[in-house]
Parts: sequence; structure tokens; C-alpha cells
Amino acid sequence: MTLVSSQSPPGQPPQGQSPLHAVQVLGGGSAGSSAHVRSLAAGLVARGVRVTVCAPDEAERTYDFTGAGAAHVAVARSTDPSSVAALRAVCADADLVHAHGLHAGLRASLALGRRVPFVVTWHTRAHAEGPRAHLLRLLERRVAKAASILLGTSSDLVDRARQRGARDARLAAVALPAPGGAGAGDADGSAASKARAELGAVERPLLLAAGALERHRGHEVLLDAVRVWRRHEPEPLLVIAGEGPLRPELQRRIEEERLPVRLLGSREDVTELLAAADLAVLSSSWESRSVLAQEALRTGVPLVATAVGGTPELVGDAAELVPYGDAEALGAAVVRLLGDAGRRAWLVERGVWQAGTWPTEDATVAQVLSVYDELTLPVRFA
Repeated sequence: MTLVSSQSPPGQPPQGQSPLHAVQVLGGGSAGSSAHVRSLAAGLVARGVRVTVCAPDEAERTYDFTGAGAAHVAVARSTDPSSVAALRAVCADADLVHAHGLHAGLRASLALGRRVPFVVTWHTRAHAEGPRAHLLRLLERRVAKAASILLGTSSDLVDRARQRGARDARLAAVALPAPGGAGAGDADGSAASKARAELGAVERPLLLAAGALERHRGHEVLLDAVRVWRRHEPEPLLVIAGEGPLRPELQRRIEEERLPVRLLGSREDVTELLAAADLAVLSSSWESRSVLAQEALRTGVPLVATAVGGTPELVGDAAELVPYGDAEALGAAVVRLLGDAGRRAWLVERGVWQAGTWPTEDATVAQVLSVYDELTLPVRFA
């Protein structure tokens, strides 16, 4: 087998050997995991690793894996025989396979027809109830046991992997890609002012929530909390960026109860909306490393979030944390912050400091490459 070690000069394999071939398999295609694979591919290629990304064409169009120096192979997110066969063909000459997410891990485990180092990263966890919850546990157990090393992006995901039978589960917090785009250069606040005007929040507080309109995101509790903070003067406006199956139900409540809430649907400018907001609100029943929470702290926007999953270890004391499902506590925290400029300023300062403790993209790549070396170097020197 021909490999490259992180101990070799960056971009150059050991003398007489060709680069390690690492196949990255994307699963559900969440923004966080796709952005991570793009960042990881760029970093690995820069260190002399040959990278192939297996993902649908739409993911390639959005994240430009080939622009990062990786090869892209279009593989559907499906466990049907044709998709598994396509993935098996790509993995045939791989020195290591790295799947991102539960479903990617399942497909990759089905496709691997030979023993090859197999890394799985759990970026988040699936949510299911009733009989589907039992099926989910079985899938998690299969993937956890198949992985040579399972990486979890939060401590509770690592614990979950161990409970499901993972032989080696480790914490591997992934970095949020460096900020960019239109909102990054808004030094004079003109873009933020324009966004507030377009949303109808020129002379009232603007609150931002973001995420798929699904049950586990806690949007119903968020609407309950509106009844608490709408007593604040002036009345805050809550905007929710995201799309999903709960939209009709949530829109009906907003109209029937005349709530000061706007559903924005899917947006490409969440970073710009966040820069325009007075507060960010996260109401989920579970999160690993919430992109909204990371962006809020890094951007300098005070955050109110539920104390669930990996959120407490992610934000530390740099956010107002409340119990999940407690609309009164959520609403009261928002009201307190809106009325306390000193507390908001302290959270902004603390948030920027906390964001500085998170791993950089370079550190994330280095950790992953050390895992690859651990799994492949014994074969290299056999």
C-alpha cells in the first residue's frame, strides 16, 4: 500500500511512494458536514493526500470539492444496489474511507468489500420516534461497530457511539469555515441597516432563529415564548430562516395568534441576517455544534440557547442557556437581555473569546490526518 504521513513535508509523500488515497463519503448533505468535507478536502490535498469526494452533483455545485483539489464522483444518497455498487467501485483502490454521518456510514459499510481502514464522523444525530426509533438504534449500532474509529463532534455523540458498540470513539470537534461573503465587510453597518429595513425592524428589536422547520428544532416552544417577550416595548420581531414540513402548522399559529413572527424560508444570507439581529435564539431539543450558535458568537451577536447536547460545551458561559421546552424561561431570557445593554456587551466580548478557543480549520485537518496515519502507517511499515 502506498501512503503519505502527516510527518512528511506538506504536499509531498515519502520518497518512492504515491499519495494516500482517502475517499470522503457524504450522507445527508447538511450544510455543516458538507462545508466540513470541503474544508477537509482542501487541507488534505495541501498535505499531499489524494482525495475523492462521493456526493451528489448538487453538493459539488454548492461546495466545489473539485475547486479544493479533490476528485468528485457523483453518488446518490441511497442504499439501493446501484448506489452501493457505484460507491464500491470508487472505494476499490482507496487506502482509507471516511464517511460523514450515519447514512453515509451505512452506505460505505455496505460498499466496502474488503478490509480497509474505515473512519466515520457523526456530525449530528438523527431524530425518530416509535418504531423508527428502534430502527435508528439498529442503524447506529451497525455503523458504530463497523467503524475502525468513530469521531463525534460533541462529547455526547462520543458517549452515544460507545453505547452503540463503537470499538474506538473520540471527540473531534470540527471547525466552522472562515467567515466570508457580503456580511463580512459590513464595517459601516449599511448592509445590516438595509436588512433590518427590508424585514420591518428599523425601530424594534430583531431576533433571529435559523434551522429546518422540523419537530426537534423546538419552533413550537419558540412561538410560545413569543407571548412572553411581545410584552417588551417596542415589540420584538422574530424571523426564522429555514424550510421544512412544519411550515403550514407554524404559519397557521402565527396568523391565528397574530404573533410578531416571519417565516423567511430557505435563505442564502443567514450570516448577513445574523449581523443585522439584536439577538440570536436557538430552541432545539438537541444540537451538536450548532452553526447558528458558532456564527452568533463569532459575529458578536448575543445568543439565547437551550442547554442541550453539545451546546453547553460549545458556548461555555458566553450565552444565556435555558432548559429545553421551557417557553417561559426562554422568553424571560430574551426580555432580560433586551433590557440589559451591559449584559449584552459582556456576552459579545465573552463570545468572541470563546470562539477563539474553537479548533481552526488547520487544526481540524491535522487531527483527522493523525487518525489516518494511525490507521494506515502500521500497514505501510509492515
